[in-house]
This record gives sequence, structure tokens and C-alpha cells, in this order.
Amino acid sequence: MATIELKDVRKVYGGNIEAIKGVSLDIADGEMIVLVGPSGCGKSTLLRMVAGLESITGGDVTIAGRRVNNLEPSERDIAMVFQNYALYPHMTVRQNLAYGLKNRNTPKDEIDRRITEAARALEIEQFLERKPRQLSGGQRQRVAMGRAIVRKPAAFLFDEPLSNLDAKLRVQMRVEIRRLQRSLATTSIYVTHDQMEAMTLADRLVVLNAGRIEQVGTPIELYEKPATTFVATFIGSPSMNLMRPTGNLGDLPNWSSNVATIGVRPEDFVIADATSIHGFRTKVEVMAVELVGAESYVHGAAEDGSTVIFRVAGRSAIAIGETLQLTAPADRFHLFDADGRRIQS
Repeated sequence: MATIELKDVRKVYGGNIEAIKGVSLDIADGEMIVLVGPSGCGKSTLLRMVAGLESITGGDVTIAGRRVNNLEPSERDIAMVFQNYALYPHMTVRQNLAYGLKNRNTPKDEIDRRITEAARALEIEQFLERKPRQLSGGQRQRVAMGRAIVRKPAAFLFDEPLSNLDAKLRVQMRVEIRRLQRSLATTSIYVTHDQMEAMTLADRLVVLNAGRIEQVGTPIELYEKPATTFVATFIGSPSMNLMRPTGNLGDLPNWSSNVATIGVRPEDFVIADATSIHGFRTKVEVMAVELVGAESYVHGAAEDGSTVIFRVAGRSAIAIGETLQLTAPADRFHLFDADGRRIQS
């Protein structure tokens, strides 16, 4: 186990293409950090720099108090799990699990003990004598995780390991990864573009945008108090509604003339009636209604030209083309300035 520290880490390609722009981050011993962001934001590049698979242009990466900038991946005491499994097709599962340990001259009885422990934890004991081609995608990913676990590294690095799996199996595997990480208490960095996966797995989320950190915090902190409009719309599904301020807004917490954008989560909107006294309303024309089981999501065109999504319980009787007035409790508003920065605390 180990702490990991990134200090003003930078990555420049071709002399002037800056992919990582001064990232600093402290990861505690045993913590599960998830790097999340859109394609091209730099999350996989940052992970590969920690792993030693990408050179570091500037700054420092420290693992367990040791600067590793110039160390080979094999010298960093980390184990990486990739999205493509990276298993040796000609070897059995047992041989795949044992390979790295044999290269480190680990005694045979210790190798056998570690393989038995990992296989039991991952429920792959019955597959130990099979080849990878005889396994399903989920089983192969379990083997890839087992190969990392038997190493007993200082840190695990996961590079979108579930992206090749179907939706049902992804849910199952992310629960399994979280259970194992907590059980092993091994410092972990996990990269994903799936914000639901990120919310489920993380002790803390790191939202990246164009090579910079937008916000770091627990999943609930980022959901309830996004620091920027970028985080507000990236974290949460459906994403937060962003609208221009209109109406009498003087009763909103921390209201000021600096408010350029109001954010409202879909679950915080209600259909206004004569008794509604909230200071902000928006008129929407219903464009679509999505029934997703116990609730429905209604999509509408707002007066300011934006698209608004709000949630209603169960099967909705709302009709396409209907015009509604929406409002929300004042304490559920998110206020942002002209630069997209959060105004309220």
C-alpha cells in the first residue's frame, strides 16, 4: 500500500501540444480515486504517466514517498488492469496468474497460495486450467484483475477495464471491483468516461477537462455542489439543466447581479400551480416523454431556447406539445457566474 502524489504534472506532445496542464493531486493510502471526463480530457494519459507508460514532461510523480519519474514501469510497484485484458492466449488462467510472480522469482508455494486466494476472491477457481479463449468477457476481466491482485502491488491502476462488457455485466463487475478494493485496501486510480461508474466506485472523483482538474471531491459533493457548469452537466444523469436567470430572483440564497446561469437538477423541478411561490419559473413545451420504469423523464423546450429535462413519478399523463410552468425550491438552485464558476457555497 502507498500514497501517490502528483505535483504540477505536465505532458507536452510535439513540442507545443499540451495534453496535461499542471495537475496536482494527493491520493491517500488505500484510497480509490476515479479520474473521469470526456474523451480527450487527458485521464488515460495521466494514468499512463503514473504507470510509467508515458514520459513526464514536467512535475513529479511520487509513489510511497519515492519519486518515480525516471523509473521503468516494472520498478514502480504498481499493477495495471487494461480494457483489453492483455492475457497470454497460449497460457492457462493459472499460468497467466503465475507469470509475473515467476519473473520475480517468487517461491512456488507462495505463488500457489496467492493464486488460490485470488481465484477464490474472484470466483474463478473452476477456470484455472482453461485458456482465455474458453472464457467469457467478464471471466477474462476477472482473470486480468487476478493477475494484478496476486502481485500485491503498492497500487492498482485501472484503465477503463469494463468498457468492453455489456451493460448488465458492467454493473456486476464494478460492484465486484469496489468490494475487492475495499477488502484489499490497496491504493487505486481508476479511469472511466462513464460518470455512473465513477459515482459508484470512487472515494473521491477527479473531474478532468482539457488536461486540467475541474474539481476533486466525493461523489455526493460533486453532485450537490459542482464547482463549475462543466462539472454540473457532466456529473448526473440526466445532467443538470442550465438556464438564464429570469423573473423575481431576490429570494434565492446568495443571489447577486453576478448570476449568469441557474442550474436545476431534473429531480428538483416541479410543475407549478397557483400555490407555488418559488421565485423562478420557466415555461416549457413538452417535446418527449421517456418512461424508464418507476419514473418518467420529460424533455421540453424552455423560453430561453434551452432544453429542460425534469422527472415525474411513474407513468406520466403529460402529452407531447403540452405547455407547462416549472418551478423549483429556492434552496435547490445552483448559481454560476459568467465564467461558469459556482457562486453559492
